Amino acid sequence: MTRILAIETSCDETAAAVVKDGRQILSNVVASQIELHAEYGGVFPEMASRAHVEAIVPVIEQAMQEAHLGYDDLDAVGVTYGPGLAGSLLVGVNAA
Repeated sequence: MTRILAIETSCDETAAAVVKDGRQILSNVVASQIELHAEYGGVFPEMASRAHVEAIVPVIEQAMQEAHLGYDDLDAVGVTYGPGLAGSLLVGVNAA
């Protein structure tokens, strides 16, 4: 049985999920930044990366709690490393 924590921060949503055996989703947590960027008519890259910094730990913790797993129960961590906004991607890669 393989359990993977997946992390996604390529643009304006901070997301984490835990997947079992590549087929069963144990958790899927998404923190959206849509309201943050709405007044600009698009994604403001610096604001996006700062919002990821604030959201990444709570999102990962919630995904792990919903999956009823501890970090020692994971077999691997997958993370988006591109394409995407450089600052946003760095947050996810550093968290992984």
